[in-house]
Amino acid sequence: MAPQSIARPRSEVLVNDFVRSVYNWMAIGLALTGFVAFYVSQSEAAMRMVFGNPILFFILILAELGLVFAISGKVNRMSAGTATSLFVIYAGLNGITLSFIFLAYTSTSIASTFFVCSGTFVACSIYGWTTKRDLTSFGGFLTMGLIGIIIASVVNIFFQSSAMNAIISYIGVFVFVGLTAYDTQKLKNMALTQPAGLDAAVIRKGAILGALSLYLDFINLFLMLLRIFGQSRE
Repeated sequence: MAPQSIARPRSEVLVNDFVRSVYNWMAIGLALTGFVAFYVSQSEAAMRMVFGNPILFFILILAELGLVFAISGKVNRMSAGTATSLFVIYAGLNGITLSFIFLAYTSTSIASTFFVCSGTFVACSIYGWTTKRDLTSFGGFLTMGLIGIIIASVVNIFFQSSAMNAIISYIGVFVFVGLTAYDTQKLKNMALTQPAGLDAAVIRKGAILGALSLYLDFINLFLMLLRIFGQSRE
């Protein structure tokens, strides 16, 4: 009985350490994005350079997509340090491209939306962690919804329909609420199925991958809520 009583707490400690690492890196990514976004928004020259040059802005977007795909698809082939560096770089670049929100929306609405998003995110994460229901079947459905949002958003660039924009935002909130719960449960399963004695570098890479998933859920949920509740400066 003694070995079992010792092994159980040790297993719980390993799971808790892994989950804590995931959320710590997610928080670091969000903090860096927010700092960079605010800093860039305070510089007229930087804003003109980024948003006044469509080619540069397009390059930044492509770089962000490339980093997401690189971390998601090739994390097992890279070192833990490389994975961490790419995540930090991505968070910084995302801050540059998101700096426009400080000019488009009032500071009060940005702050209030952030707190609403944080509360929603925490609630969804708790549900995803504690629910006995297997959310795997919802993964495909939510992914289809995400693809639909992307396509509709691209189409609406040309139509500039406020009604379609509102529909996309509300559906987006539903999709990213679901993805937050789904990704949290996937993270829980990842933590619980880690073999004993796993290399620290492998654990770090898993934590970075999990942090990226939750970071993307939070950022996109925040942007969708901001489109609904944000007060324009105009």
